[in-house]
This record gives sequence, C-alpha cells and structure tokens, in this order.
Amino acid sequence: MTNAIGEALSGVEEVELTVTGRRSGRQIARPVWFVQDDDNVFLMPVTGSDTQWYKNVQQTPMVQLAVDGTSLSSSATPITDTRQVENIVAMFRDKYGPDQVESYYPKHDVAVQVPLG
Repeated sequence: MTNAIGEALSGVEEVELTVTGRRSGRQIARPVWFVQDDDNVFLMPVTGSDTQWYKNVQQTPMVQLAVDGTSLSSSATPITDTRQVENIVAMFRDKYGPDQVESYYPKHDVAVQVPLG
C-alpha cells in the first residue's frame, strides 16, 4: 500500500472517525476500532444499526479517518449483508480478541467500509 493513511494505520488500535451530524450538520469526531483489509478500512458500530454515527453515515457518507496527524476523506459504504458483516466481525475478533469484541459490540447487524484509495 502506497498511501500515507494506510501506512499510518499499521499497528494502530483505533482511528478517529469524523462524520457529519444528520440534524446539526456539524462535524462529529470519535475514536473507533477498525480493521484494515487491502485498500479498505472496516468499522463496526458498537450498537450496530442503532449507533448514531452509523445513522449519520447513512445520510452523509463522506467521512474522515485520522491517525497520528494523517487523515483521509472518503465515502463510507454501509454493509448490511449478513455474510460480509460476519467476516468483518471475525476480523475484529482476530485483531482485538473475541472477549473484547463480544463485550464492546453487542449487536452485529451492520458494518461500514471506507476505501483508502
């Protein structure tokens, strides 16, 4: 991977996700866990489709990812296909451990894909 954000994400536990509030229109930033697969970052909303930032992404898909002073603006794509979501959940379990994922992510009905390219 040649882009700076991809390199910055290597070995990092969390990334700052900035979304646009669907009511306020303001930029809202929060730290989130992620997994990286090739040229994509995958995010899991903590409470699945009930998560506020996920609802914001559905309305305004442009998001920003930032880590260690490097940032990327990209269009996020909600993932609702059960098989794809389960694959992402499995990647989260591999990275963070099954106990952590089950503890912090009680609902696994959606995920979000953010291309790095």
